[in-house]
Amino acid sequence: MQTFYSLSEIKKRIKGPIPYGEFVRIPTMSCGIYVLQPEEKDFQRPHHEDEIYYVISGAARIKVTAEDHTEQDRAVGPGDIIFIKAHEEHRFQDVTQELVLLVVFAPAMT
Repeated sequence: MQTFYSLSEIKKRIKGPIPYGEFVRIPTMSCGIYVLQPEEKDFQRPHHEDEIYYVISGAARIKVTAEDHTEQDRAVGPGDIIFIKAHEEHRFQDVTQELVLLVVFAPAMT
């Protein structure tokens, strides 16, 4: 299994309608890079896994709806870390600069 990864190489592999490139997959977790361009819509749906986002670069807002239907809406930028519990509705919006996110799913995304 590879140990070191290059962001630029991972971004080159992102193709298709979902701007996500996975680079690690083991049973206990999976990791990828998710990239949204300015004004691009985020069409993801809630996942069955817990999830952590680390904002590498860019600017946007994220809206999270918890299981109890409370909502959080916040601006995010480089260095921000976001934890999303499994099954929580969440969506990035108002992307103003290319948003590059490190995404970690635990266990691995199905």
